[in-house]
Amino acid sequence: MERGLRQGDPLSPFLFLLAAKGFHVLMESLFVNNLFSGYQLGSSNPFVVSHLQFADDTLILGEKSWANVRGMRVVLLLFESLSGLKVNFMKSQLVGVNVAGSWLSKAAMVLNCRVGSLPFSIWGAY
Repeated sequence: MERGLRQGDPLSPFLFLLAAKGFHVLMESLFVNNLFSGYQLGSSNPFVVSHLQFADDTLILGEKSWANVRGMRVVLLLFESLSGLKVNFMKSQLVGVNVAGSWLSKAAMVLNCRVGSLPFSIWGAY
């Protein structure tokens, strides 16, 4: 118990799922309280996506707004303090579609991450 989990431990994927569920709950509470605006799909009966998770990768989708930037920062820092896991902000990227580079640079400074560019692969480098 004192050493924690090691890579390859059969219990580690289950425990990570519990932590990922915690992040999901935090993002949902931001959305429900109108503190984060996700990406809207469709027009007549819209479906909103705020985040996608796969294994240990998370993709946060939202509209360009300072409220969203503040909301992302708060939820990531809160997730760190509640779960004990560390978000690697230096490996994180902020990517914008039809967003000015100057705005992205300022937002990336607030989030302490780097500005990414399109096209990018969410599945890793091939």
